[in-house]
Amino acid sequence: MQKTLLSGVKPTGIVHLGNYFGAMRQFVDRQDDYRQFIFIANYHALTSVSDGELLKKLTLDLAMDYLAIGIDPKKTTLFLQSDVPEVTELAWIFNTLTTVPYLSRAHAFKDAEAKNHEVNVGLFDYPILMAADILVYNADVVPVGLDQKQHIEIARDTAQKFNNAFGETFKMPEPIILENVQTVVGTDGRKMSKSYNNTIPLFGTDEEIKKAVMSIPTDSKGVEEPKDPATCKVFALHELFPGEELEALRARYEKGGIGYKESKDLLVAKIIAFISPMRTRREEIARDPEAVMRILREGGEVARAQAQKMMIDVRAKVGLTLK
Repeated sequence: MQKTLLSGVKPTGIVHLGNYFGAMRQFVDRQDDYRQFIFIANYHALTSVSDGELLKKLTLDLAMDYLAIGIDPKKTTLFLQSDVPEVTELAWIFNTLTTVPYLSRAHAFKDAEAKNHEVNVGLFDYPILMAADILVYNADVVPVGLDQKQHIEIARDTAQKFNNAFGETFKMPEPIILENVQTVVGTDGRKMSKSYNNTIPLFGTDEEIKKAVMSIPTDSKGVEEPKDPATCKVFALHELFPGEELEALRARYEKGGIGYKESKDLLVAKIIAFISPMRTRREEIARDPEAVMRILREGGEVARAQAQKMMIDVRAKVGLTLK
């Protein structure tokens, strides 16, 4: 029997190369090996997006992005978090087992507090809603970056608290650590992130891609001078495309004989050649938004049936069902 893999993605901005190489392509690669539930985390997005029309657009755009990269709705259940209201009911039940000091140790909350941000209750309680997302579908594995491992630990702690209080109910999910998430660098050398404004859009136009790549800062070494590929921000992005060409480029860097302008031109060409087929598929998908919404509705029905089955057991155990 296939194990269940679950992942959620917030619709809070334009998908970029870091999203794709760090996580999204993993779901395409794994959809023959797992029973996959991939949801668009629009409840979670409400902690930072307070424009209803914008959230609708970002949500539909993200669904199109996933279909364009190769997610097959016949193999993967793709759905909206909000189409499964049982997840918020379960989160409330988990809230009654969770203390404020425990949640205060969550990295996202501590980071926001350190920056003197006024934290809304949704952000503070974010890990518990995420635990409900994971546990309501009986997920066996959850792919995460190293910086998100704590979320799985919180989900496991929450499952254990419930099981201890009410009897064996939830599986203990395991993380699949996507170590390469940390290596997808942005145009400034930091991790590629919308919050750093250092991204290269996955479905950008040729001109947008060129503009982003050409903005990458470099040192002042001339064409014939040897260069260290390990410290070059341009070369770091070349490494997303391994193979003989990459090794030939590495040799030219170390020997000398290539300038940063040529390296950037080569990178632009690589990125455009790589994304062009996906970009074409996305344009075709975007012509029929009704078909995309139908896929999401059907996925939501599958996911909700699973969640409802789980919640019958949960409600009975905590005493909400008077039978």
